[in-house]
Amino acid sequence: MRFDGRTALVTGGARGIGLAVTERLLAEGARVALVDRDPEVEAVAKRLGPSARALIADVTRSGDVDRAVGAAHAWADRLDVVVNNAGITGRSYPIWELSDEDWCQVLDVDLTSVFFVCRAAVKLMLPRQAGRIVNIASIAGKEGNATLVPYSAAKAGVIGLTKAVAKEVATKGILVHAVAPAVIGTELLKQMTKETL
Repeated sequence: MRFDGRTALVTGGARGIGLAVTERLLAEGARVALVDRDPEVEAVAKRLGPSARALIADVTRSGDVDRAVGAAHAWADRLDVVVNNAGITGRSYPIWELSDEDWCQVLDVDLTSVFFVCRAAVKLMLPRQAGRIVNIASIAGKEGNATLVPYSAAKAGVIGLTKAVAKEVATKGILVHAVAPAVIGTELLKQMTKETL
């Protein structure tokens, strides 16, 4: 199997895209640390079996991220794959109706957390000169979505962050990529209005 002996970390791993990625990595032989702030992640990891491990953490807090990434690395003394998937859409309103809190909450979850996780993971990948990081962006980051200004801006930021980090570490054996999916039928989608879509 492609990921035998490898350790992966997936943020937002308890549901949606994160859970699907986790299941695929497990099927390919990886050990997977599922990072989520929802305690439900423990039941999900238990259901997935001994190659899955739950790590409860708030990815908007750098200390939580450092502890979670460190725990994933310590599990097998290596961290091979990181998938930055945790995200929210936030409230679907035009810009003139958005509060400072609306803006900051989405940027913290969807962009700042990606920075925290990439920083912590790269530090642990550098000594081995090996690793892969995949950041989940969105088509909204490329095209923009009316009434999802914070989400669109955050996902555009993820694309820019990914390009910059990729250039910093490509010669050090670490590859960093982003994927920008369009609409996918997850719990996140259920939060959006028909007008937003």
